[in-house]
Amino acid sequence: MEATHSAAHGGEAPEVANIITLLNSWFHDSSVISFLHHWENPFFSGLIIIGLLIVARMASRQRAMVPGKLQNFVEFALESLDNLATGVIGHHGRHYAPFIGTLFIYILVMNLSGLVPFFKSPSSSLNTTIGLAVIVFIYVQYTGLRRLGIGGYIFHLLGQPRDVMGWIFVPLMFPLHVIEEFIKPMSLSLRLFGNVFGEDVLIGAFVTMGIMALSFMGSPIGIPLQIPFMLLAIITGTIQALVFTLLSTVYIALMLPHEEHH
Repeated sequence: MEATHSAAHGGEAPEVANIITLLNSWFHDSSVISFLHHWENPFFSGLIIIGLLIVARMASRQRAMVPGKLQNFVEFALESLDNLATGVIGHHGRHYAPFIGTLFIYILVMNLSGLVPFFKSPSSSLNTTIGLAVIVFIYVQYTGLRRLGIGGYIFHLLGQPRDVMGWIFVPLMFPLHVIEEFIKPMSLSLRLFGNVFGEDVLIGAFVTMGIMALSFMGSPIGIPLQIPFMLLAIITGTIQALVFTLLSTVYIALMLPHEEHH
């Protein structure tokens, strides 16, 4: 049965088979299919990026004073994300809204793409979520260096000591702040990976149970036991995208000069 698969031969947790997995089981001697199977997460990530570019192009190509459904939806999404950025960071948040909005939309679509037949959630791979966290880490540190300057950035890492006691604790605060900057993206990646991977495994398990329930009839399909968990995955996938984006926004805000938060 190819509806689910244990990834490779290690008895790993079952996931619903995607189109690459199915092609690999049918044409396992093909070097092209084997290559795609090995790189299926970047492959699906690339498809999602292309799809988002097409939607953005379609929504912006023929803008009208009375927007159509697509333009209306895209404008609503962009306005909501702009409000998120300015609500957390302040009036300077609009400057960071393109990065924050792109991050949310990309993660949201990746989280939900596993619910589309023959697709897969690239964010169920730790490699993907670590890549996202590294991007956030680099962007936050770059923002700090650019807005604070090298001296202000180092002062931030020292804990911004204001008095004698503050400077006494600098040898303790500096390594703690440096470690904290590395732990932040690591926690982001692990949280997103764990939740999306868990959802996919749960859905895969119930797809397997549904197929097994009708296997005595020789039915090619099973009982759709996974549907309640797919509806739950829509909610949790959205929440996880929002949590990742909101925490990234907070990390950016913490790196900015305090007067820019107002």
